[in-house]
Amino acid sequence: MAGAAHARLAGISNADASSGLRQALTDGASAAVSLLGKENGFLGNPQVKIPLPPALARVEGAMRTFGMRKQADELITSMNRAAEAAVPHAQELLVGAVKKMTLQDAKGILTGGQTSVTDYFRKATSADLTQRFLPIVKNATDQVGLAQQYNSLAGQAAGFGLIKKDQSTIEGYVTQKSLDGLYFMIGEKEKEFRSNPLGATSDIVKRVFGALKR
Repeated sequence: MAGAAHARLAGISNADASSGLRQALTDGASAAVSLLGKENGFLGNPQVKIPLPPALARVEGAMRTFGMRKQADELITSMNRAAEAAVPHAQELLVGAVKKMTLQDAKGILTGGQTSVTDYFRKATSADLTQRFLPIVKNATDQVGLAQQYNSLAGQAAGFGLIKKDQSTIEGYVTQKSLDGLYFMIGEKEKEFRSNPLGATSDIVKRVFGALKR
C-alpha cells in the first residue's frame, strides 16, 4: 500500500508534497478547533460529547432516582463546557507541530493509513496540550459540587486500584476526553481530504491528495 502511494506521488516534488500536506494539516486542525471550541461544540455533538466518568455512569440511574438528576446534568454540562473552553488553546500548538514537521514525517503521513494525520498530531502535541488544558478544565469543573465530591472519593479509590488513574479526577478525565474529541475531529477532516481532495480550498492540497486518489 505504501509503495503504491509512493508511486502515485512520484510526479510531485518533495517541496510541493510537503507544502500541500502542511496546508492540509493546518486547515484540518483549524476546522476541528473551530467546530469544537464553541458553545455546544462538545455538548451538542453526540460523536464527542463527554459522558459522566465510568464510576459515576454506573450509578447514574440511582442518582437520578434519588433526586440527583440536576447534579448529574450540571456535571455533564460543565464537563463539556470546560472542553469547549479549552480546545481553542490548542490552535497554537497544532500549528506549531505542522511547522516542525520534517520531510520524513510528511512522507510517512502521506503514504500512511487513514489516521496518519491524527497519529502525528497526537504524538506531537498530546503531552503539551494536556498541560495547557488541565488548568482551564479544572477552573471550570471546580465550580460544580458533584465534581468536588467525585474527586475526593475517586482519589481514594484510585489509591486502592479501584479506579483507573486517568479517571481519578474530573479535570484529568475531561482533559483526556477533550483531546480524544479534538483528535477524532482532526481525523474526520483527514478523511475528507483523502476521499474528496477536490473539495479542498487550496490548489496544492488538491494536487497532492488528488495524486493519492488515482
